Amino acid sequence: MFSNDDADPAYTAPPVLSVTALNQQVARLLERSFPLVWIGGEISNFTRAASGHWYFTLKDDAAQVRAVMFRGRAQYAGFTPREGDKVEVRALVTLYGARGDYQINVEAIRRAGVGALYEAFLRLKEKLTAQGLFDQERKRPLPLFARSVGIVTSPQAAALRDVLTALKRRAPHVRIVLYPAPVQGQGAAEKIADAIQTASRRAEVDVLIVGRGGGSIEDLWSFNEEVVARAIVGASMPVISGVGHETDFTIADFAADLRAATPTAAAELAVTPRADWLNSLSADAGDLRRAMERVLGDAGQNLDNLSRRLLSPSSQIEHQRLKLLGMASTLTHAVRGPLNRQSVTLAQLQQRWARHRPDSRAMRTQLASEQRHLVASMAGQLRARREAMAALAAQLELLNPQRTLERGYAIVSNAKGKVLHAPGQIKPRDVLRVRLAEGSVEIGVSGVQDVLD
Repeated sequence: MFSNDDADPAYTAPPVLSVTALNQQVARLLERSFPLVWIGGEISNFTRAASGHWYFTLKDDAAQVRAVMFRGRAQYAGFTPREGDKVEVRALVTLYGARGDYQINVEAIRRAGVGALYEAFLRLKEKLTAQGLFDQERKRPLPLFARSVGIVTSPQAAALRDVLTALKRRAPHVRIVLYPAPVQGQGAAEKIADAIQTASRRAEVDVLIVGRGGGSIEDLWSFNEEVVARAIVGASMPVISGVGHETDFTIADFAADLRAATPTAAAELAVTPRADWLNSLSADAGDLRRAMERVLGDAGQNLDNLSRRLLSPSSQIEHQRLKLLGMASTLTHAVRGPLNRQSVTLAQLQQRWARHRPDSRAMRTQLASEQRHLVASMAGQLRARREAMAALAAQLELLNPQRTLERGYAIVSNAKGKVLHAPGQIKPRDVLRVRLAEGSVEIGVSGVQDVLD
């Protein structure tokens, strides 16, 4: 037996942990030691609680582990697991403190094999991004007023009913064209691409919606194919993608000109509600009416001001007539005064000129006589000049080289046009030009003989 008196005062007993504290420390140790990790296994004992949380066991051939996926994460799973499903979960290793059970908290779940699909998705996304298919500069704006909307989806899809309902509610005036295509299964991607290309070729809609409802990554995989992305990029009209739920992203979303969270959201983005247009038109009409009333009011006031300043036309005419009469009288006096003075001056000058005017008859007689002498002199000089010119022409004719040529002579020149006088100016094989009386010829020289030879 030990008593308090026998205890060593320097000794301190180790702390005693409660079960809760122990479990909390173990949980923290596990969470620090094991970060989020992907775990593959088979679903067993699946239970969906009233709270929305999922409880199940993940197992393989040799072991199992309890798992929980809380409602906030489970609602984005995209599918509800069933007994025996092969899945992959992204989970945090922890401890459920109330029971001391080791378990995993699941953050995300996907069907087994989705990892390979996701890697293929990333590879294709990286390839098409490098080629510029997802560039923001390539994106086309949606038309402000779409008169027709095309839809590429399955006629049996629930998403089609949602889109049609949304379009009818928002814009019943819009024409709708369906380009049917399967949205999942073998060959669906090629048929979706064909439907998009058909819509592009026909060019009968202003905007095109490509989409379907939610599903697993395998269900949505047709929209992750390159052929669909290239068809969207090559479309002649803007394309809106509405594939799956808000959390679902596909290659088609990146290639489209605009991504919508759901098919219904795509329909809402494609058209402006008719009520909004009517309200806008009503507001514009009101603005226009008020502007016209303001302009007409200002014009009326301006007219009133002008009418007060406007005189009677008859009064204006009489005023202008009187003014014209005054100006005419002033002009008459201004013209007659100088005219009378100039008339007096002209009469005086005429009298002075009459007194000093010489006798022109004698001068005319003398001028006529001198004119006759001048004409006779000029005629004599002209005859003498003509005779001299005739003599010079005769001499010139004697010296004309053409007459010499007509007697049988010729003028020889080289290729440069220089007249030749001696054989020394000519070389064998030269080309000479010989001018004759009636033309010229070119001859080649075979040999040259000096006159001395």
